Amino acid sequence: MPEKDIVFLNGEFLHKNEAKISVFDRGFIFGDAIYEVAPIIDGVLVDMNEFLQRLKRNLKSICIDLPYTQDELIAFLKELISKNKLKEGGLYMQVSRGVTSRDFAFTKDIKATVMAFVYEAMIEKNPLATSGVNIIFVPELRWKRRDIKSTSLLAQCYAKEMVKKAKAYEGFFVENSYITEGISSSAFIIKNKTLISKPLSNEILLAIRRGKILRYAKEFGLKVQERAFTVKEVYEADEVFISAATLPILAVVKVEDKLINNGIVGEFSKKLRERYIKGMKEEASINKTL
Repeated sequence: MPEKDIVFLNGEFLHKNEAKISVFDRGFIFGDAIYEVAPIIDGVLVDMNEFLQRLKRNLKSICIDLPYTQDELIAFLKELISKNKLKEGGLYMQVSRGVTSRDFAFTKDIKATVMAFVYEAMIEKNPLATSGVNIIFVPELRWKRRDIKSTSLLAQCYAKEMVKKAKAYEGFFVENSYITEGISSSAFIIKNKTLISKPLSNEILLAIRRGKILRYAKEFGLKVQERAFTVKEVYEADEVFISAATLPILAVVKVEDKLINNGIVGEFSKKLRERYIKGMKEEASINKTL
C-alpha cells in the first residue's frame, strides 16, 4: 500500500513523517476507534453517501462524536485527495475517542482524534481481475460485533498471517462449518445462476459493495439469496468471488486445493466486476462536477 505523502490529522494537512498522535490516544491504547475505507476513481471519492452513512452508524454505535460537520469533513477529504494528486486508489480514515488517561470505560467530554490518508491502488486494471485469486479457510476468531468497523483488528492480522504462510491471497472465516466473510473482504458464491450472500447481521460487516453487487446481479438475470452458506457449498460453487473497497470484485479460482470453474474467472464474476467499475466511473464523473 504506497501511501501518499500528505495526511490529514485533526484539521491539519501534514507530511506523513510529521503527523503525530499521543501515546495516550484511546485508539492506540485500546483500539477504541472506527475506521473507514473508500475507493478513489479519476481523483474522486466514490461510494461517498454509503461511506458517510456507515461512518455515522459506527461512530454512534460506540458513542463517539465527530468534531466536524458532514460538509466540513467532505471538504477535508476532497482537499486531501487534491493535495496528493491521487487519481486512483483508496482513502483510509480513522476516528478514535481521543486522548485521556487509561481507563476501560468510555471517557466523556474529550475531542475525537480524526486522521485520514490516501494511497495508490490499481482498481480498474488490477491484473488479479484476469487471473483470479486463491483462498484458504481460517477459523473465526473475532468478537461478536463484527458489524462495527473497529480498528481492533488483531484477529484479522493473525488470520492474514495464516493466509500468507499458505501462499494464498485471502481467507474465508469459518464458524460452525459456515462462512461468515473474508478476512478483509465480503464473500459471495454463485450456484445454478443464483448469487448467494450472507444476510446482514452483527456477524458480518455492513459492506458497501455488497448492496450494489446484489442489485447488479439481478440485471444479469441472477437470482439472489441472502443466506448463510457452508464450506461444502464453496467447494461446489460454479463461481466464487470477493469484494472490498479497492477490489470491486475479484474472482476466486482456487479454494484450498480445489479449482473453481476449472481455475478460470467465471462469466458472472467478470460481468459483475465490469458493471461495478462502470458504476464507479459514472459516479466519479457526476461528483467531479459538484
